[in-house]
Amino acid sequence: MKFMSTYSLIPGTIGTAAEKFLAGAAAPEAGVTLLGRWHNVDCSGGYVLYETDNPAALHRGALKWADLLEISITPVIEDAEAGANLAAAYKK
Repeated sequence: MKFMSTYSLIPGTIGTAAEKFLAGAAAPEAGVTLLGRWHNVDCSGGYVLYETDNPAALHRGALKWADLLEISITPVIEDAEAGANLAAAYKK
């Protein structure tokens, strides 16, 4: 299953977060595949797309950043899946 994570830096933490990121601490937990990561150009936060069947592993990863980032993680589906669901639900 895919999960979209959004994060915002807690004010005053950019230096510490940058050091931690550059040291490799943003690598995903075992059992989690990182599909992509995007950073807001204003350095306020960003987006990360993961794939895993183990939400507890995502939780472990989020815990490592909870003192520096406000994190939200949402299960997501792709257009093809959403389209098929919509077609089935709204078939006339």
